[in-house]
Amino acid sequence: EEELPDGLYESCSQEEEEDSECWFPREGCAQCLQVGSVGPDGSRWNCIGCLAQPTGAQEKVLKPALVCSLFPNVPPTIYFSTRDERVEKLPWEQRKLLRWKMCTVTPNIVKQTVGRSHFRVSQKSNDWLGCWGHHMKSSSFRVIREHQKLNHFPGSFQIGRKDRLWRNLLKMQARCGKKEFNFFPQSFILPQDIKLLRKAWEEGASRQKWIVKPPASARGIGIQVIHKWSQLPKRRPLLVQRYLHKPYLIGGKKFDLRIYVYVTCYDPLRVYLFKDGLVRFASCKYSTSMKSLSNKFVHLTNYSVNKKNTEYKSNSDETACQGHKWALKALWSYLTQKGVNSEAIWEKIKDIVIKTIIASEPYVNSLVKMYVRRPYCCHELFGFDIMLDENLKPWILEVNISPSLHSNSPLDVSIKGQMIRDLLNLAGFVLPSTDNVASRPQTRSSSACSALKEKPKPAPEHLIAEKMKKAYYLTQKIPDQDFYSSVLDILTPDDVRILVETEDEYSRRGQFERVFPTHISMRYLRFFEQPRYFNILVTQWELKYYLNKHKGLELLKNWCVKGYHTGAGTDLAQMWSLPKSFFFQKNNVQLDGFSKLELGRLG
Repeated sequence: EEELPDGLYESCSQEEEEDSECWFPREGCAQCLQVGSVGPDGSRWNCIGCLAQPTGAQEKVLKPALVCSLFPNVPPTIYFSTRDERVEKLPWEQRKLLRWKMCTVTPNIVKQTVGRSHFRVSQKSNDWLGCWGHHMKSSSFRVIREHQKLNHFPGSFQIGRKDRLWRNLLKMQARCGKKEFNFFPQSFILPQDIKLLRKAWEEGASRQKWIVKPPASARGIGIQVIHKWSQLPKRRPLLVQRYLHKPYLIGGKKFDLRIYVYVTCYDPLRVYLFKDGLVRFASCKYSTSMKSLSNKFVHLTNYSVNKKNTEYKSNSDETACQGHKWALKALWSYLTQKGVNSEAIWEKIKDIVIKTIIASEPYVNSLVKMYVRRPYCCHELFGFDIMLDENLKPWILEVNISPSLHSNSPLDVSIKGQMIRDLLNLAGFVLPSTDNVASRPQTRSSSACSALKEKPKPAPEHLIAEKMKKAYYLTQKIPDQDFYSSVLDILTPDDVRILVETEDEYSRRGQFERVFPTHISMRYLRFFEQPRYFNILVTQWELKYYLNKHKGLELLKNWCVKGYHTGAGTDLAQMWSLPKSFFFQKNNVQLDGFSKLELGRLG
């Protein structure tokens, strides 16, 4: 855990401890410069007081500290504000729970956003609510407690590492066909694919180009474009891809798109795209000449590479089409003026994103179930890098599991600041009870041991019904829409809980667009390695109520009034009124987890 420097602790007196808000780094604060402390990442630490000051004479809008749920008997979530808003203070008993765990990689823009909601740095190892930090080994996720959120899922490197991404996309292509998975260039992972690469190289044209990338690097480090076999490095792991040599050009320069993708849950899968992003240009005009291949300013679009070019031009206006970095919305405006259907491009990008996330789904879900206490504990922001070819077809270049949130220009601050604020609201941080925070954390292994000592209790009848319903919908060999639509006929408490979470989350989306589930998501269910009951549930819900949201919300509100989403007030009579075939498969398959006694009781 990163701790504040001693000098900053001393600046907060004992009497002020309850209202102390000494906080995060920002340049230009006189009070913090007096403290003169430097954080572990080299940045200067300061108090959040300076961040709360209005930028001008205009008074900031006061916002409530908590956002109420759409539904009764569902806890509110913590509100994260924009820079021109201020958040009311909760009573001290609640406010003291607002603790954030700091890491050397926590971006300033995250620190400032949580600071405006009166979070303070956690001084202990286990009393924090949120953390924006490094990815961890899967087994390390065991230590995250039920009320805590980390900005990663275990196993997300399955698309975050270049070699794993291409291996998984190739696997999806082999299973689902090239027609559906034709949005990535031909790729080879060395050394294991060296013979396949040699064959493809010999079958290719004489002036072909390939791009070579280290599998786990960032910021353009180690990337080179080659055209001779002798130029290929032989000694280290590499990803070699056929170079997209005919990109769409603007002003004679190639560019790529940084798309921000946010996943709040993997079961059911819930995926959002931020409506704005960044367009990053190469700083020299594109050339097909073999002599230009060694010039990174021509062939690479990474900001960290091109900012070193003396000809690099920054852009501070998010609406302007100028310089070497634009806002995504500015690009769409530019293309629309050129007569291009930018909406069609956006739809293709959404399709690529959904399919790529699905490629990681089996790995992430198995690790979440193995190492994470509850789905609430994980969420993740991905940075998708997309390139448009001369026909404006989008191609995926790579996926970043820790996309850069450094904001070194007004354009970055505007886009990334709004995105992080909306992301944290979408994440749905909930205040835990004081008892939960104070209680000693228990590992899964220790809780399992204590459970073994206790006499096993029979499962409540509504839990048995839930298991039976899930088994019924997951064991049909050739399901159709009529069959799937019946999943909404009788809702179990688990169903209501998932649907309430999904609708509540959607209401907090800000400038994020949910791309899965939607009313057209049924077409994607066949790409999942194995069917997921909750994916069937939420896609059918969207299909039924997307044109009449109000009706669906009213139905869920009625269930929540009865406490149905918690298992209370369960209408077992209604559940057991379902046809017998609902609980017993026609082929008499054995249902795991059910004893003969339980099946007999369900009779």
